[in-house]
Amino acid sequence: MTTPRPSTSYSYASTSRTSYQNGYTTSASLPIYGCRSSTAGPSITRPSTARPSTGRRSRAGSVIGGGESQQIVCAVSEARGISPTVGLAFVNISTGEAVLSQMCDSQFYVRTLNKLQIFDPTEILIISTAGPPNPKSKMYQVIEENIPGARIITIDRKYWSEPAGLEFIDQFAFSEDVQAIKVAIGGNYFATCCFAAALKYIDLAMSLTFAFHSLRIKYQPSEGTMMIDLSTIQSLELIQNIQNSKSKDCLFGVMNETLTPMGSRLLRSNILQPSTQRDVLHQRYDAVHEFTIKEDMFFQTRLALKSTYDVEKLLTSLIILPTQSDLSYTEQAINKILMVKSFAQSVGPIFEALAGARSEMLVRIRENCRPEVIDPTIKFIKEVINEDVTYQKTPLDLRNQRTYAVKSGINGLLDVARQTFKEATEDVHQHVTDINQKFEMQAETRYENARHYYLRLYESDFNGREVPEVLVNRYQKKGFIECQTLDLMKLNERIQDSHNEIVLMSDKTVQELIENLRGEIPSLYQVCESIALLDMLAAFGNAATSSVSDYSRPDLTDCIGIKSGRHPVREKVHQQKFVPNDIYASQQSRLQIITGCNMSGKSTYIRSAALMTVMAQVGSFVPAAYASFPIIYQLFARVSMDDSIEANVSTFASEMRETAFILRNIDKNSLAIIDELGRGTSSRDGLAIALSISEALVESKALVFFATHFRELAQIMSERPGVVNLHLTVDMSEENTMTMLYKIGQGYVKEEHYGLALARVVDLPPKVLEVAETVSKALDAQAAAKKKSSKAFALARRRKLVLGLKETLKQAESGPMEGKALLSWLRRLQDEFVRRMDQIENDVESSDSDEGADEEEDGPEEQSS
Repeated sequence: MTTPRPSTSYSYASTSRTSYQNGYTTSASLPIYGCRSSTAGPSITRPSTARPSTGRRSRAGSVIGGGESQQIVCAVSEARGISPTVGLAFVNISTGEAVLSQMCDSQFYVRTLNKLQIFDPTEILIISTAGPPNPKSKMYQVIEENIPGARIITIDRKYWSEPAGLEFIDQFAFSEDVQAIKVAIGGNYFATCCFAAALKYIDLAMSLTFAFHSLRIKYQPSEGTMMIDLSTIQSLELIQNIQNSKSKDCLFGVMNETLTPMGSRLLRSNILQPSTQRDVLHQRYDAVHEFTIKEDMFFQTRLALKSTYDVEKLLTSLIILPTQSDLSYTEQAINKILMVKSFAQSVGPIFEALAGARSEMLVRIRENCRPEVIDPTIKFIKEVINEDVTYQKTPLDLRNQRTYAVKSGINGLLDVARQTFKEATEDVHQHVTDINQKFEMQAETRYENARHYYLRLYESDFNGREVPEVLVNRYQKKGFIECQTLDLMKLNERIQDSHNEIVLMSDKTVQELIENLRGEIPSLYQVCESIALLDMLAAFGNAATSSVSDYSRPDLTDCIGIKSGRHPVREKVHQQKFVPNDIYASQQSRLQIITGCNMSGKSTYIRSAALMTVMAQVGSFVPAAYASFPIIYQLFARVSMDDSIEANVSTFASEMRETAFILRNIDKNSLAIIDELGRGTSSRDGLAIALSISEALVESKALVFFATHFRELAQIMSERPGVVNLHLTVDMSEENTMTMLYKIGQGYVKEEHYGLALARVVDLPPKVLEVAETVSKALDAQAAAKKKSSKAFALARRRKLVLGLKETLKQAESGPMEGKALLSWLRRLQDEFVRRMDQIENDVESSDSDEGADEEEDGPEEQSS
């Protein structure tokens, strides 16, 4: 990011009665949002004081506050769903700073609370529908309990607007930062809405606004996780296939071997926010490794997980209270109780399946699933619900289970209603038996929610005779006749009345039970999260032990080192044909320029490095014989070549905007993959831009994989410290044939005319090919005439060789070799270093002698002239 401006810098002249204080303006006359009456205020719900206090309070450990006394307004919003997506916007009025963030959080809002505790805001804004006088939302309650120092203020929903947030970014962000911020905030709807709400509150409730382009705005991901922007998520196909949104050919589709909806949601969240915590990753690796070596425990765990419901969604529904309850709500309440009962019973097998666990994470999961955690829930349910009643899926079984859910003896009238229900049901079966005998039929009793009980007969039963008139509401369906009788319809009404009466009589008892269970919901959420984590780890174990894959446990080091690595998605599509490759990247090989002809596998090679990095920081094993990774805090990808029609942006403008975002945010803890940069403009301008961007990427010290068709880029950057040239090999041994080997090789591509070779393969007209070859040879001759060696070039080669030796010796110092093996290796390293240094000296001497000969040839001509 650029250096922030001083808070006293403004971009427009002041008008009358407008004063500037600490980087914001007090709107005494004309607010920048348009004229508004001083008496017509916004519909903002706030405490009884007319205006929030602007008094400063002491702050300790605030990230953007730096421990100073200042006022920070924070807006918080969440998505409606099971695993909440939370957006936050912090606006520091004292220093003119704003931090936007959006994250996938848990039901306990751990990440949200962490952000709030770090920034320590003075006011927290929440949508008015989530707080008093309405019932408080779960997020409101959690913030109220855990952030006691801040005042919670509810404001009207209309102020939470994404277009307004984007407009505020245009107005208030530094001019040079606007586009980078928009790229970072892309897809983060809730963070943008929160920013709009915070600025609207500051304007309308405090009568304050910031000067144009004076607010330092930045997007900050959740602590402890890797930042992946929306463009990278899409281009790497982390969650969804670009070509077919329903296809499973994406990283999430390949890794999603989970058996529960909770595990699937957790996996998706982790792919979007890979962990950067070494301890967490090591614990996950240990757990997955244990699953791979203990087959019995692995299979028992997977078997136990299959019977687990989507309890996260169920528990969320238990804490939502309707404004008006009806019969349907009461029926659903009983269903939910039965589902909670089934879930509580399914936790025991999971606890038993992990009996042999030894890794720290699996032991902790087992501890969270111990019987003592579930026993209070089971005890409450046993006091009210019959033990033999369980949740059923078929309509008839579910109705019967609801009817007999509450134990007998709790309510005398309830028992009478049940007896009526039982007798009416028996009358139905007796009625069907009677009409079968009377009319010599074989009618079957069926049930569905709309018709309740009805009859089903074969059409063939009435061949040669009339259908009895007693059968009404008849219609034919695939060789069957479905119908009812008047007596059956009366019995259905009687049964339904009894059932409704039973449900209503059970309501008070069931609601009391739900109220008791709400006290256990925090424990149940903890169990639920443990099961989700277990499901995800078991899915990783399933991928690692699959017969069609060869996954290995990653090591966390200071470099990327992969042996026989594969693209996890492409490998799934081409299991037999996929060619593995080795990858190595460190500080002395941090910018890797990959050249090669079209379809040789450049994009697959660089994407596989990024995808395996994500897999490793999710906690999964990776598709390679061996793999090591550094902790990456930011992942960037510039691979798309499409015009952004919606934004009215060309290919070149789109790639420049994305590249600008990368350059503003990349640092030594980042990984970037860049594919075909500069192809959207002329070759000369494209090469110049690619070269300048390459220089900036080398200076950033980030690990970068740069695939390009500009062979000149590889030549110019070849001896730059930190740069490595690689290429994807192609076999062109036979005339008019090209065989893609998909193997990585050292150096840039030597074949200068692979484009012509590919043109021959696709059978272009001979005359066109002849002209193309003539032009190509002429251009090569011009380039060769201009090429000269340089002593400065040789100096750069020596420097690069020495830096490479330094890094190799550092790695050997911390490596496993010792004694004679280490001594032998050092001697070989010494010989190789001396040989390569002599080669550089010989090249310089040969170049000097060639230049001397050229000067002697030029001398007589100069004298004669």
